[in-house]
Amino acid sequence: MMRQIEFLLRGEFVELNNLLKLAGVCDSGGAGKALVAEGVVKVDGMLELRKKAKVRAGQTVSVGDVQIHVHA
Repeated sequence: MMRQIEFLLRGEFVELNNLLKLAGVCDSGGAGKALVAEGVVKVDGMLELRKKAKVRAGQTVSVGDVQIHVHA
């Protein structure tokens, strides 16, 4: 069962490692960076290895069984 998280964006973009922290997927930005480095994070279905990739409204980030939908 996929866990869905709706994330409200407060600017033009959010850095991927910070999004993982703010959405509650991990405890810190550093832990977010580690998840990205492990190769378990996808943005719009594509593997993302840039820790500070800019995630914008309309994109979906998935980690394991968690999906984060980013909205403006």
